[in-house]
Amino acid sequence: MKYLPLGDSGLSSSVIGFGAWAIGGGEVWGGITDDSRALSTIRAAMESGINLLDTAPAYGWGHSERLIAEAVRGSRDEVLLATKCGLWWDDDRGSYFTKFNGRDLFRSLRPDTISIEVERSLKDLNTDRIDLYQVHWPAIEPCKTPVEDTMAALLGLRDQGKIRAIGVCNLGADELNAYMACGPIAAHQFRYSMLARDAERDILPIGRDKGCAAITYMSLEQGLLTGKIGLDHEFKEGEFRSNRDWFPWLLPSNRQRILEMLGTWSPLCEQYQCTLSQLVLAWTLSRPGVTHVLAGARRPEHIAESAAAADLQIQADDLIRISNDIDSLGEPFTEESTGDPGQP
Repeated sequence: MKYLPLGDSGLSSSVIGFGAWAIGGGEVWGGITDDSRALSTIRAAMESGINLLDTAPAYGWGHSERLIAEAVRGSRDEVLLATKCGLWWDDDRGSYFTKFNGRDLFRSLRPDTISIEVERSLKDLNTDRIDLYQVHWPAIEPCKTPVEDTMAALLGLRDQGKIRAIGVCNLGADELNAYMACGPIAAHQFRYSMLARDAERDILPIGRDKGCAAITYMSLEQGLLTGKIGLDHEFKEGEFRSNRDWFPWLLPSNRQRILEMLGTWSPLCEQYQCTLSQLVLAWTLSRPGVTHVLAGARRPEHIAESAAAADLQIQADDLIRISNDIDSLGEPFTEESTGDPGQP
């Protein structure tokens, strides 16, 4: 396993981190949870050298945090606990965001709700400090707390020793610059994959230039880039992956194109003695500015497979070949489209 700094925080994180959203359960994951298997998966991540465990209160309404607390019992100092603030469901403070797992979620980065959230996470994680405390989503109107007020609250928590470093998630370029202007930001977490590369235009260069770690999520596109989601797979209504706005590449016409591309990489997998998942994660880690990649898993063997990608070195010519193959895909077809990838 390789480790890189989280900005200038003094914290060193495995380049592959464990994303703990799915183990929290809930309707978006089919309502199925297996706590025993989840605990085994977290422990397998740690045994594989992963020390970054990323969660959030909204992942199962604290259930994910509590599972992590149980898994790291007796090994707390060996891991970096990363959780988040800013998604609020106690009352209507903040700006309405969405309905999630049967509850109304609000975006609130008010100092008063942050102070409640951090205490709740400290309790659920069974710890006296959070290593990386992240803004989950930026504030929006009508309750758009000024960045200066949010950062003042977070810096205060750092001064009190309740958090060690500050991170942000899902920000645009202007928002990222605004946060950085108010204090040290150790890491920025955002969606990035072979099929979702908007970050290359702005936030990846910004983070790279300012020494901020870049933590990507959904880099396997919820399993699509593993090659294991065949054309016969159907997603249940209400399942997260059934959202066509978030996952247009999962439409059958687009899925066929992805599977054909992945099939042409079989010789590369043979050459590097790796799985498709490992090849995709290694490519992601090779991208300019990317420092860390989160891998979600609900089975021990899956996270062990992802962890091994940290040590996979792909030759420059092969990285270029993979990138060219991705570029040749163009845009995903819409549900109505049968051939013109340029349609909106």
